[in-house]
Amino acid sequence: MQQKASENNPRLFSSGGVNVAAGNGNIRAYKKPINLNIGMIFFAVILLYVIICVFIYFNKKQIYGYEVKTGSLSETNVYEAIALREESVITSTNAGYINYFAKEGERIGAYQLVCTVDESGQILELVDGADNSEVLLSEKDLLEIRGQVADFAGSFNKNHFSTTYDFKFNIDGSVLKFANSNLLNNISSLYGSSVGNSINVCNAPESGIVIYSVDGYEDKTASDISKEWFEKENYEKVQLINNDIVENGDAIFKLATDERWSLLFPLEKSRADELLEEEYVKVRFLKNQNESWGKVSVITGTDNETYVQLTFTNSMITFATDRYVDIELILDVESGLKVPNTAIVEKEFFLIPASFVEKGGKNANMGVLRETYNEDGSVIPEFIEVNIYNEENEEYYIDDSVLRAGDNLLRTDSNERHTVSKSGTLVGVYNINKGYADFKQIQILNQNDEYSIIKSNTKYGLIAYDHIVLDAESVNEDEFIYD
Repeated sequence: MQQKASENNPRLFSSGGVNVAAGNGNIRAYKKPINLNIGMIFFAVILLYVIICVFIYFNKKQIYGYEVKTGSLSETNVYEAIALREESVITSTNAGYINYFAKEGERIGAYQLVCTVDESGQILELVDGADNSEVLLSEKDLLEIRGQVADFAGSFNKNHFSTTYDFKFNIDGSVLKFANSNLLNNISSLYGSSVGNSINVCNAPESGIVIYSVDGYEDKTASDISKEWFEKENYEKVQLINNDIVENGDAIFKLATDERWSLLFPLEKSRADELLEEEYVKVRFLKNQNESWGKVSVITGTDNETYVQLTFTNSMITFATDRYVDIELILDVESGLKVPNTAIVEKEFFLIPASFVEKGGKNANMGVLRETYNEDGSVIPEFIEVNIYNEENEEYYIDDSVLRAGDNLLRTDSNERHTVSKSGTLVGVYNINKGYADFKQIQILNQNDEYSIIKSNTKYGLIAYDHIVLDAESVNEDEFIYD
């Protein structure tokens, strides 16, 4: 009975998700309806919003701000300079063993004993065989040696290890001088003996500071300078050592004969010219942290490079044995508002006589009266508000977007006219305190590769904590700034 009734009823019935047509036996798949809930819709809206925001962010011009603060430029004023002085090289007139009796770096008088050249070597045996057990160093002698050790320890730089050898020779010279004091007092007694006949006494031909090294720079002058002088890998210093054998004509010592000396170092021409304007510069010697004033001159080297020469009239004895001297220039550092150079831009303005700029309009703002024409050709004045960006020589810098070249300006109190034509350029930054790019003129006091120090609290300029555009090229005048 059930089967028969189905045959007579064409309705579909479902079984296990399959629709069966009762009349014709056709089978069709059952499609479930899509159920949308509020959570899915909300998620889709949020996802769409995020996608749109990301797209806008990456396609929008990025403008970054910078907060202006006070500061100064950290400049590197440390240089390695080369020392030039009046130096006389003394050579031997015979061959033999050299024996020194004056301490290096000591000032001696003319004709004072410096060394002997012993042809036989007997004086060396005499010194070595002498009974020095009773030779005692005075407190003054000990203080001198301790001072040498302290100076070396305080100024030692592992990058300049060669100074260790100079220190050794200085100590050797001091000890030699003290230990052989009795021999120095009695050296004249040897002149008539068999030993004395083989000894050639070398006295200082003039007063000066004794130096026991040569390097080939003794006859150099400032005009000879080139960058090769500063290639220290090619620098050769020959140390003259006690008890060494010397030949006839060999250098045995040299004298620095003048307290006047100079230091030279390379420098960019612009900075060299700035130092030249100072005439005298305060210098700190890094070896001992002492300070002195040097007279400035600028020299063009044989390689056409620029070099600064600092001339001193003191302290030479301290550096008599040094060819290279590390110094720091103590300069007055300009301080003010510190801004990045990327924020600085040049902008062109019209220059308008101050007498043609007056207050007017509904709000009594500053502006100019521009000559305009009615339809009938009659002349009428039109008040145009303007922003003043700087004042110089009784002229105002006015934005060139407000006026046009050829505009005629009028004065309310006279029949004078001024035709807009003259223009000028200002250096400035874009201030964004009000949410848009507003040009502000600046006065640069000092500048390096990254930052500039500008004068603060100027009439048309910036003050501390103003916000400016970091990259001036990323924005246009009066452009709205999006945070």
